[in-house]
Amino acid sequence: MKRVIFACVHSAGRSQMAAAWLNAMADPDAVRAVSAGTEPAERVHPEVVLAMGEVGVDLAGARPQRLTDELARGAAMLVTMGCGEACPVLPGVRREDWPLDDPKGQPIERVREIRDDIRARVAALVEREGWGSRVP
Repeated sequence: MKRVIFACVHSAGRSQMAAAWLNAMADPDAVRAVSAGTEPAERVHPEVVLAMGEVGVDLAGARPQRLTDELARGAAMLVTMGCGEACPVLPGVRREDWPLDDPKGQPIERVREIRDDIRARVAALVEREGWGSRVP
């Protein structure tokens, strides 16, 4: 099974949504996703929990975590999301960058747009990599 790390600065918005979407869409025997950040927040942004809850994805129990060498070890892919220079480079790990706005403090309409953009990007990734889509 492959592991994909979705990374942003606080691991409290974009990366949480992306990891949740990948874990919902892909064959769990093929790939699993984790969310991590370079400077993790205390909790997932409430507006992100609300927007994901609207589409049946519960992030209420999700917790931001630091992107460590241990977490990165063995990852097949790192997808960075708007963390700029703070985003790490992991030797030997394929990397993509998805420039996405931070949903923190945004109106719920904008958070929904970011959520839907991330969902489309994850669906395309699952399709491209052949990870057996179970598109919700």
